[in-house]
Amino acid sequence: MPSPSAPLLRALAGDRPEQTPVWFMRQAGRSLPEYRELRVGTRMLDACLTPDLAAEITLQPVRRHGVDAAVFFSDIVIPLRLAGVDVVIEPGRGPVFAEPVRTRADVDRITAIDPDALDTTAIAEAVRIVTAELGETPLIGFAGAPFTLAAYLVEGGPSKEHLRARAMMHTDPEAWDRLAGWLSRISRRFLEAQRDAGAATVQLFDSWAGSLNPADYRAFIAPHSKAAVTDLGIPVIHFGVGTGPFLGDMRLDGIASAVGVDWRQPLDEAARVLGPDVTVQGNIDPALLSAPWDVLEAHVLDVLERGRAARAHILNLGHGVPPETDPDQLTRIVELVHSRSDAARA
Repeated sequence: MPSPSAPLLRALAGDRPEQTPVWFMRQAGRSLPEYRELRVGTRMLDACLTPDLAAEITLQPVRRHGVDAAVFFSDIVIPLRLAGVDVVIEPGRGPVFAEPVRTRADVDRITAIDPDALDTTAIAEAVRIVTAELGETPLIGFAGAPFTLAAYLVEGGPSKEHLRARAMMHTDPEAWDRLAGWLSRISRRFLEAQRDAGAATVQLFDSWAGSLNPADYRAFIAPHSKAAVTDLGIPVIHFGVGTGPFLGDMRLDGIASAVGVDWRQPLDEAARVLGPDVTVQGNIDPALLSAPWDVLEAHVLDVLERGRAARAHILNLGHGVPPETDPDQLTRIVELVHSRSDAARA
């Protein structure tokens, strides 16, 4: 088990370790050649549910990059798959559901499934394998937030504006509330399984929250995201894309120990919005991973400097690692960050 003195855990507690902790969203997977080699002949969701395979993929970026945390390799739709929902990952498209949830009858059907009945044995076994090898390095568990899961379910697959999901909130708010509440319990069960098997912290991903206006986020989404992570007993990181207009709400009334910030908002501005009682995470622009090193280096150093406006800072991207990223760029970022102690920048 990692010590509370692990840099990531210190930062989540509001302390500033000697080195700013760094990890990358989607560090486990598609950008690594060793991952692509390991995945040959195995479908995505099958890989997520094969404990030794999921564990190995989780560990690969820790060995290669020397990051300060592993993030559990899975997919946000895995808890739905465990609930018996018919979902597949279509290459080049994403999660596709055989039976979208669009009517009150659809909501009745899916919410009849008991979240507590999920068989998370494979998840727990993979986490135990990972934590046994990680030692002092923390493992971050994760789950999709209720809105992002609902956006996929209601649309039946990926979409740009999530029109059907946003419409359901207003056309049938009672059905929406039941669906989002059920998804909150599904995500929580998934997080609890990772926590109980050894994850030291968790991150709740709301990839599509940026399609919402602040009023709708507060009324229809925040209560369900909050319920997914309240009283988990370990630190919570909350991340969404395009959440600048309601960034303060991403604190979930103080439940989140850290809030992830995407690349659109300077980190010092975000820190002022979030206030002195939360750690910031982010926010390297993923597009600059393809830039020349001198350009990327200057950007990383700027992000580090802006992160000093918060009580503590976890360096990360403003979204996930793009598939075409040169892994050596990520390794160089870790080395750069670790070479600059907080004391030296003070």
